[in-house]
Amino acid sequence: MSSKVKVAILGSGNIGTDLMIKVMRQSRHLEMGVLVGVDPDSDGLARARRMGVATTHEGLEGLMRMPEWADIRVVFDATSAYAHKTHSEICVAAGKQVIDLTPAAIGPFTVPSVNLDDHLGQPNVNMVTCGGQATIPIVAAIRRAAKRVPYAEIVASISSKSAGPGTRANIDEFTETTSRAIERVGGAERGKAIIVLNPAEPPLIMRDTVFALAEGADPAAVEASVAAMVKDVQSYVPGYRLKQTVQFERIGDNDPLLIPGYGTFTGLKVAVLLEVEGAAHYLPAYAGNLDIMTSAAMATADRWVERKLNA
Repeated sequence: MSSKVKVAILGSGNIGTDLMIKVMRQSRHLEMGVLVGVDPDSDGLARARRMGVATTHEGLEGLMRMPEWADIRVVFDATSAYAHKTHSEICVAAGKQVIDLTPAAIGPFTVPSVNLDDHLGQPNVNMVTCGGQATIPIVAAIRRAAKRVPYAEIVASISSKSAGPGTRANIDEFTETTSRAIERVGGAERGKAIIVLNPAEPPLIMRDTVFALAEGADPAAVEASVAAMVKDVQSYVPGYRLKQTVQFERIGDNDPLLIPGYGTFTGLKVAVLLEVEGAAHYLPAYAGNLDIMTSAAMATADRWVERKLNA
């Protein structure tokens, strides 16, 4: 197997275009094959053509009619949760590795800093959501330093300008998918996700907040675990960082929290404030939501190729 494999990207919007540029500039093992869209006048397709990348505006059906289809090994899907089901069935049947950047969650949730190697044998892996990629590593870091994490809640705030039509169409799926992944990957017993599209001008950089209730945890151990996790994420998303030190509030036996559906809680309330600065490959640096999603997807595909090379 060659050290470079051809990839196709379904979706010529913000996410797909940013991913295309990353593959061309930064990937160790991936080579752009085709950028696929449905709007012949989209900026992404025009940019791809200027960069010498083959394109089609006829969706996956158009891609399958192209001679390049035979050489494609990896298909990134940056369209919509609704469309992904059909895309996945076709691509998996054709022997392609599918990396899903929609909230469809057909394949297992994959967050590179937490469980990258666990699911690379699966034909379809799901990259959760931009908010999930930013916050689930922190939930997992808190969980590994605690006996239990009964509850975790995340709030992802992104600029309206960095949310294209596909992102806006998937808002409900975003909250549902991220909430489930907070539990399945992050290790919280209950998870909740909120997304905020901020229309402020000038556009604000992506900000994420993680709130967690942790039992059997020492603040110093939690802080060290979070710091190590931030470093791990920075290995593929350099603009990922803490905004301030981890915040703690101790909930004692003398004044426990009463949580509906859970009961009383005593332990640590943990708050982690994050910022994600984008690499500005397509949209400006405020669009960290693009950067963390596309960087995670590319890291997953690069690792998949390495695994095949070493098999």
